[in-house]
Amino acid sequence: MRVLIVGGAGYIGSHTVRAVLRAGHEVVILDNLSTGHEQSIPVGVDFICGDILSQEDLGRAFDAGPFDAVMHFAAKAAVGESVENPEFYYRENVQGSLMLFSAARKAGVGGVVFSSSAATYGIPKVVPILEDAPLAPINPYGWTKRMMEQILADFALAYGLPSVSLRYFNAAGAEPESDACSSDRPGADLPAIGEDHDPETHLIPRILISARDGGTIKVFGTDYETRDGTAVRDYIHVTDLAEAHVLAIGAFEKSEAKAFNLGTGTGFTVREVIDAAKRVTGIDMAVEETERRPGDPPSLVASSEKFQAATGWKPALADLDRIIETAWAWHKAHPKGFA
Repeated sequence: MRVLIVGGAGYIGSHTVRAVLRAGHEVVILDNLSTGHEQSIPVGVDFICGDILSQEDLGRAFDAGPFDAVMHFAAKAAVGESVENPEFYYRENVQGSLMLFSAARKAGVGGVVFSSSAATYGIPKVVPILEDAPLAPINPYGWTKRMMEQILADFALAYGLPSVSLRYFNAAGAEPESDACSSDRPGADLPAIGEDHDPETHLIPRILISARDGGTIKVFGTDYETRDGTAVRDYIHVTDLAEAHVLAIGAFEKSEAKAFNLGTGTGFTVREVIDAAKRVTGIDMAVEETERRPGDPPSLVASSEKFQAATGWKPALADLDRIIETAWAWHKAHPKGFA
């Protein structure tokens, strides 16, 4: 198969590029490098530097086809930023995705795998969350994901374009070094990859950067109705997410738009994650407790039984300490990120 991976130089996208290569498929990457890193792209993989908001760039990308699937990771993903600047998020995420899906339809692609989010559920009434839970986002980021799913549902009905939306929870970790150094797989000369955002908003890398550099980790909100007052999240290893995207191609069905949750089914509080990071690193980093961030739900934990039943997928790196170990190895080895 030939797969166009949009946002393939980003954190989850770059890990998925490797999973697709290891499955024996061909990859073309489209990325504007606004948050992605060209250094993460394997040697020999076709790369087009371009933006989904540009018809010209989309034309160049689809001219490299035909494609059996398009994987879409090119969206802005910071909840707080979306609250502060919703116009930017609706333009980048919704308008850009509409242009991408339209180009994919016209190019006759086999289907779309879309990077959705648990943010589509808002504040769930029941945890773990099932796919039939109400979709009621509480921030613009979540609404953009909800709208992008709706576009795909309408495209499936009207045009027969199949899609799979993967609502995943908190991606974390980094490709284990043993995998990055393996030369007996497609896409040899793979550079080590991990999570490198600027600014960094995700909890585990913020904790580990604080541990490495001697900083203070902020805890946003200690008055949630959870077991220790801090927010609960389901942390899933990025490599497990990447493998799920490859399996999702096999779930395409003509004129159907499917949605699945991806998580481990286990939630951890912010304080529990900090304690785990202290165990893994052996460093007792400073902690500062502060007010909640706008748009943050108290608890998000996934039920992934539907996707497991459909594809046989199961997280291989579900242990929290192991997730943190892989991230810690990358952050220690890359004190300046990809720079």
